[in-house]
Amino acid sequence: MARSPIFLERRGYRLRRMMDALRFLPLLGLGLWMVPLLWPASETTAQGDLDSMPLSMALQYIFGIWALLVLAAWGLWRHTREQATKDGEPSAEAD
Repeated sequence: MARSPIFLERRGYRLRRMMDALRFLPLLGLGLWMVPLLWPASETTAQGDLDSMPLSMALQYIFGIWALLVLAAWGLWRHTREQATKDGEPSAEAD
């Protein structure tokens, strides 16, 4: 009786890890979007100056994180699609 190997082949293992990375991206994005909540609030000091991060910087940060998440998801999707077609699975474009 032939025994199946205990470990997965490399290509299948990598494909599963890429899919796991795609599933983890929303959680990573949520965590990174929470960072501006840790920045100091806008309160004036006795001297009248502000000790806070400007709102424009926070919006740039949030938009930058969003753009990086979109690019990361696109790159991981392309890589998993290429790996799946190499394994002989039909791609979404074949339908």
